[in-house]
Amino acid sequence: MLLAYRCAFASERVSATAIEANEFPQLSQEMQVWAVPRVVVDGEPRGDGSVPEPEFLRRILSS
Repeated sequence: MLLAYRCAFASERVSATAIEANEFPQLSQEMQVWAVPRVVVDGEPRGDGSVPEPEFLRRILSS
């Protein structure tokens, strides 16, 4: 999550939000949250679990 926040801080074109899955069960169900962290970009899930920063960037930059 820290890298997502750093990206958002560095660019006005990026925003990052952390959501507590247990507090928002309907949203968690809509985003198919089965593991945390769950990375969602433009409404599309891009990965589950904690990953190294290079892998995180690869996932969010892939089409």
